[in-house]
Amino acid sequence: MTILSENRDQAKPMVPSIYRFIKRMHLFDIAAYLFLMIGGIIILLKGAEDQGYYWQWFRIPKYLYEIDEGRFIAGPILKGLKITLNLTWSSLILTYIIGLVTALMRLSNSLLARGIARVYLEITRNTPLLVQIFFMYFVVAPILDIDRFLAGVLALSLFEGSYASEIYRSGIVAVNKGQWEASYTLGLSTYQNYRYIILPQAIRRILPPLTSQAVSLIKDSSLVSVIAIYEMTMQANEIASETFLVFEIFFTIAAIYLALAITLSQIVAYFEKRYRVVS
Repeated sequence: MTILSENRDQAKPMVPSIYRFIKRMHLFDIAAYLFLMIGGIIILLKGAEDQGYYWQWFRIPKYLYEIDEGRFIAGPILKGLKITLNLTWSSLILTYIIGLVTALMRLSNSLLARGIARVYLEITRNTPLLVQIFFMYFVVAPILDIDRFLAGVLALSLFEGSYASEIYRSGIVAVNKGQWEASYTLGLSTYQNYRYIILPQAIRRILPPLTSQAVSLIKDSSLVSVIAIYEMTMQANEIASETFLVFEIFFTIAAIYLALAITLSQIVAYFEKRYRVVS
């Protein structure tokens, strides 16, 4: 049987390594995104040309970076990108922690814990993020004596954490009931049950929606510009107000956000495929 199996495998046509690489890295999907984006740009340029708009893309690079005596100097947009990334990753970590804790509170047997979680979810999910940012900066920040960056992180984390909690809860509930019963039969405590049995299975199931939440957080981080945090959107507003390069600047910012979202999605798609749950 082993010999027949080996001969059968050898008889299969060899797939070119370049095709396997392209398929594995989802380059077909990326090419489709780029094709659509280029098509949209062409339509946009044609429309602007018909209206007599004079594009000045040649002025954009200096707002990204400059080379001075062989030294790389980041421009305002790249400086804003650094702050955006710091803001995003700080908020993302806190979002996942808040989401997990809230989900466990909702699933607990404690009436008080479920009540607190319910109130938190109702408030954060039914009020605009912009209002929450203002409340965190003008009301909570002076009381806690925190700076605007931390106020922005807390506002984003609390808002996104409310949605992440439902994702966690759905993943935990989706774990087969037999897994719970088997773990308790083995004498595992509730903590050990979640730590070693339930959460590893649940997290594998909820990777795609958690990724969508992370992408949403990247885009929502632009709203903290209203409290004068100089991330990318704030830098873009400053540049556009001084140069009147509104379309060029904001299309550049949009392309950077798109690149961040696609990169994150592809990374998570790789891990999702690697650690796929077999039902």
